[in-house]
Amino acid sequence: MKFFKLIALISVPLIFIASIVFYVSNHNAQVFNTAGTIASKEKSLILFSLFLSLFVLVPVYAMLILFSIKYRADNKSSKYSPNFSSSKIVESIWWLIPSVLIFILSIVTWKSSHELDPYKNIISNKKPINIQVVALDWKWLFIYPEEGIATVNTIYIPKDRPINFNLTADAPMNSLWIPQLSGQIYAMPGMNTKLSIMSDKNGVYSGRSANISGKGFAGMLFDVNVVDQSKYDNWIENTKLSTKVLNNTSYNQLAEPTENVKPFSYSYVSPDLYKNILDKYNASDNNMSKAMGM
Repeated sequence: MKFFKLIALISVPLIFIASIVFYVSNHNAQVFNTAGTIASKEKSLILFSLFLSLFVLVPVYAMLILFSIKYRADNKSSKYSPNFSSSKIVESIWWLIPSVLIFILSIVTWKSSHELDPYKNIISNKKPINIQVVALDWKWLFIYPEEGIATVNTIYIPKDRPINFNLTADAPMNSLWIPQLSGQIYAMPGMNTKLSIMSDKNGVYSGRSANISGKGFAGMLFDVNVVDQSKYDNWIENTKLSTKVLNNTSYNQLAEPTENVKPFSYSYVSPDLYKNILDKYNASDNNMSKAMGM
């Protein structure tokens, strides 16, 4: 009988873990289906933390089942010890193990916090591409300042080349997240935040808002198209053929709240547009209209 109880105690947590592994392997859990340098390191960090937590979770749930069976009301054979207060061995175990785990996690946290700093540029022998990101109601504006073009709810980037994002918001605070390529980073009015990514696989990866920002939050989705350098260059040239231009006037129209906006592009962007959006929240009342050309 004790043998079967032991098997049950071991089987329950193992079945639980196997169920999670089965679900993840048969579903597109994007944080585990990585396609970039940063996301791969974050995935390893998640798995390491999960594995380490099992040293606490498995014994706790095993003891929960054991105590429920052994000390149930109708089990008269269990030892009744009303005067039992403490055990040095038990006390040592439940203080020592968590302390060791916390110590290990503190080292990993310190190291990974510096290694995965979103402001830290990715080391590469290729020149990075700068993209300015503006979170609007309820869409994403991506400006390529060096190419003089812009897109809404879609971006193209070349494989194996670092991408440096500069982010702000001209709407409620938001958060950009590309699960298969990076962690999330906030975009806030009047502030400039940064995020560096690099993809090592061609494909189309979904990006989204990770911060509830109102009615159209669920539709703040965009595609990240990772292509070879030659296809990226062709895309740049084709985008420059668009008839749409993004100046202060057309930007003010774009900034109006709209939902579920289909991707489109601009062939021209005013050079100081991103700076003007930042200055809009830092300027005085007298200069605010001037900063946005109103």
